[in-house]
Amino acid sequence: MKDSTINQAYNLAKERYAAIGIDTEKVLSQLQNFHLSMHCWQADDVKGFEVHAGDLSGGIQSTGNYPGAARNIDELRKDILKAKSLIPGSHRLNLHEIYGDFKGKVVDRDEVTVEHFQSWIDWAKENKTLLDFNSSSFSHPKSGNLSLSNPDKGIRDFWIEHTKRCRDIADAIGKAQGDPCIMNLWVHDGCKDVSVNHYLYRNLLKDSLDRIFAESKSDMKDCIEGKVFGIGLESFTVGSHDFYTAYAVKNAKIPTIDTGHYHPTESPGDKVSALLCYVSELMLHVSRPIRWDSDHVTIMDDPTQELFSEIVRADALDRVHYGLDFFDGSINRIGAYVIGTRSAQKCMLRALLEPRELISKYELEDRHFEVLALMEEAKVLPWNAVYDEFCLRNGVPVGSDFIADIQSYEKEELSKR
Repeated sequence: MKDSTINQAYNLAKERYAAIGIDTEKVLSQLQNFHLSMHCWQADDVKGFEVHAGDLSGGIQSTGNYPGAARNIDELRKDILKAKSLIPGSHRLNLHEIYGDFKGKVVDRDEVTVEHFQSWIDWAKENKTLLDFNSSSFSHPKSGNLSLSNPDKGIRDFWIEHTKRCRDIADAIGKAQGDPCIMNLWVHDGCKDVSVNHYLYRNLLKDSLDRIFAESKSDMKDCIEGKVFGIGLESFTVGSHDFYTAYAVKNAKIPTIDTGHYHPTESPGDKVSALLCYVSELMLHVSRPIRWDSDHVTIMDDPTQELFSEIVRADALDRVHYGLDFFDGSINRIGAYVIGTRSAQKCMLRALLEPRELISKYELEDRHFEVLALMEEAKVLPWNAVYDEFCLRNGVPVGSDFIADIQSYEKEELSKR
């Protein structure tokens, strides 16, 4: 598509939006400052680089065997940079602890230090990318069904030490990059079948968290993530949403809303305004659950749109951290990155372009016909012309042009793995 055609379409869209009080140039500036944290684990199906790594376990599952998954740290970094080159804007990178640069050495998770991530810090600085971090309690001989809530003191202490070290690493990353590193804590702990020790497990988890968070950190932020259930742990989850919401409010931590971690009839978007009444910040993990926490690639579906719309309506752009969390091994993994990230951006763009002040005015005046009419019209306004202009200004492919670029990368790089 010619640049002149894109500009012409944008100028027409600019006029349409101006007629309802929306400044598209202001919106483009807001979108430029909207930084998603891309997740490293999409590129290799959550395998990581531990020498003794086993099969993926701990209540999560990656499906598909599309060829070309990253096999080492160099291939992973190359794939991430390729994906970033096709996505407008500047974005962060979210690392799990299992993606350390272990250089072929066996490093158990209670032994990990910042030296195992120094090459990531250097790489991120070279590529103008800010890093976020996660502890990793799954896929380990000591994972079992319970980690931080395990009655076995030895196992529980092991995971406490692991998580403390992850906080140290996150703090060092934040200090090195001059921007707080957002560290997410999620553990799979739960029961396959009926259990009578729920209160015991939750008190153990609370005690573990208290010990982990005992030391304050200045260059990282702590997030805690709940879940409905995990594969193989369907009957009971220790770290439920109720548990972590209460803990976050009481202890000034950031709750993580993972869009795949709720009952199918629950709305993650509706939780935004509820939680922001009580906490200062939120963390998002945006994926697409299909019947369960299947972590399909994010698309512009109604739940994702509602999620971002609720953030904008709450005027909470600066109170939310935006992470992605899907891992689809059934399609080209670079394509998954680009589709998912651009779809999240498009949902945010549509939210920013909504004439919410006028709609809000009508709602408060009890003029609900006008509310519904404007919300429906906003869906078909030419937001896509604004996104095309955003891509053009950022020097990335417009529309579906990225498909050919990814096909070439697959032929030249991925097919040789």
